[in-house]
Amino acid sequence: MRTMKSSDNMIFLGNTAYNMLWDYITGGEPTLRRDLEEIADILYPKAMQFEISSNGLNVKKLEPIIKKYPDVKIRFSLEGFELTNNKIRGEKDGFNKKVNGLLHLKELGGTDLGFAITIQDDNVTELVELFKFASAQGFELATSTLHNGFQFHKSDNVPYDRLRVAKHIEGLIVEMLKTNNVKNWFRAYLNLGLIAKVLGHERLIKCTAATDFVFIDPWCDVFACNVRPDLKMGNLEKQTWGEILFGLKADRIRKEVWNCKQNCWMVGSAKTAMRHPRYAKIPNGGPLLWVLKNKIRVLLGAGINFEEYVDYSKVHHDDYVPKRDIFLTQNVKKRVQTKDEVHYDRFGEFFNS
Repeated sequence: MRTMKSSDNMIFLGNTAYNMLWDYITGGEPTLRRDLEEIADILYPKAMQFEISSNGLNVKKLEPIIKKYPDVKIRFSLEGFELTNNKIRGEKDGFNKKVNGLLHLKELGGTDLGFAITIQDDNVTELVELFKFASAQGFELATSTLHNGFQFHKSDNVPYDRLRVAKHIEGLIVEMLKTNNVKNWFRAYLNLGLIAKVLGHERLIKCTAATDFVFIDPWCDVFACNVRPDLKMGNLEKQTWGEILFGLKADRIRKEVWNCKQNCWMVGSAKTAMRHPRYAKIPNGGPLLWVLKNKIRVLLGAGINFEEYVDYSKVHHDDYVPKRDIFLTQNVKKRVQTKDEVHYDRFGEFFNS
């Protein structure tokens, strides 16, 4: 565990003072906020990297941000090509709107633009071609897979055929290592972790929630992560960052994170775990060695021996895999919740395996 202390203005890890390295705004849908540009104005100067994750349907709200901060990282949720994306996400012409939206932001000067796909049974066969399509347009492709978390208000995000989904991810890993993009090489390792997650294996690297990152919900509640509602650290309207991050409760929560058995491997938790514990701008030794070894293998045409890293004979058996609810033909609209209401009504009803 790192030695942590606080002052009025800075966070200290050991003897070194840091501002925030990554600020990541996700949904709900950030572009619905009237103050999104103001949020960007506050957070952008404080972070090494500032990212906004959006459904990509309201690109005009992002225009002023990109004009002021061209290197803001923008990711649009895209679940496949036209028919697949529009079916999964319930969108009319969503694929074209997102593609054209990113191209528009690129014309405005955007330099770190891309799509984000949630790998699942219904789109995994399009994964490699979607990566090639994004690359040809000059866009990145971020990946995750089905997860359960308290802010989703549902607990049925489980693959129907774990082995099939996992095997298709292999092709994406190889394609990423073929590129000349160093970021893609390490995304390849991240996708190796997704294979392990889909099969129900343990994480490749221990989670560093509450140490390297926290999750802040719309009501200013601070959690160790966006999966376990029991790991609430505090509230920013009632407490300072120092009180939340450096008290006895935070120490207890970090111990619980270390012993956590939830099998999570999302971009936020995986990327931080893949970084060096002291020098966050460089990768951890394990991912670095894996990338170097397998990049060389791909260059030599030897391919990757995935069985060296993944035991495909061990696939988590789900006693019951529910058919995921489909809301595409329903008008599901909730009223705005107040601060005093219970915001997450499915505490403890799921486990990521």
